[in-house]
Amino acid sequence: MPYLEIEKKGNVAWITLNNPDTLNALNRAAHEEISQAVDDLEADPDIQVAVLTGAGKAFVAGADITEMVNMSGDEARDFSDFGHSVFIKLEKSPIVSIAAVNGFALGGGMELTMACDLRIASTKAKMGQPELNLGVTPGFGGTQRLARLVGIGRAKEMLFTGEMIDAETAKEYGLVMAVYEPDELLDEAAKLAEKILSMGPTSLRLVKKAIDEGYGRDIVEGCSIEADAFGECFASGDAKKGMTAFLEKRKAEW
Repeated sequence: MPYLEIEKKGNVAWITLNNPDTLNALNRAAHEEISQAVDDLEADPDIQVAVLTGAGKAFVAGADITEMVNMSGDEARDFSDFGHSVFIKLEKSPIVSIAAVNGFALGGGMELTMACDLRIASTKAKMGQPELNLGVTPGFGGTQRLARLVGIGRAKEMLFTGEMIDAETAKEYGLVMAVYEPDELLDEAAKLAEKILSMGPTSLRLVKKAIDEGYGRDIVEGCSIEADAFGECFASGDAKKGMTAFLEKRKAEW
């Protein structure tokens, strides 16, 4: 049975992590499916946004412990490296990714949400990095992305204690942008996707690239990346379309 269910609606791919019997736990096969899905969606010229959510009561409750428990050190390092490569592929993809966190997003599940561009959550969402309870560190970016999103102090607190936080706390920390009732979550994700899709497609792709490539660099280097993106918007013709529509007081037709 496939781990992912993917439905394409217009320019949006709806991706459901679908193994509710394991709370959508991540194993190597699941990572392989996610990696292939990113490749396939990038090859589809119609898809600009992907919304990820989970089936059942979890987004992803963590990595598959039954697969990991007997790993050697070398096997664990290889598993971590592979997971990193998949999440970095998602993070760097020109497709804008939205995590609609419907329930538990723990360990690898929280790391998956943090590899997405945007995160919204249900009031039933619970988020955390409980790996230290199992005698391991996060393996798919938790020690790196969490600090960048919430600050080093909050990240250390969450990692050192392994405690889950609720959706409102996640919003307070800056982990998610907004919190909705469970029956509103996917509708709100659709509204967010449509808002994003109303923007110029070239500028959307380039602003994501500029942020991702410039973040953490010297400001001069970052601004040079931005200038390249700015120029490419004009070269593509999208700037002409958008500015002409503005001057003519109408919506742009991309």
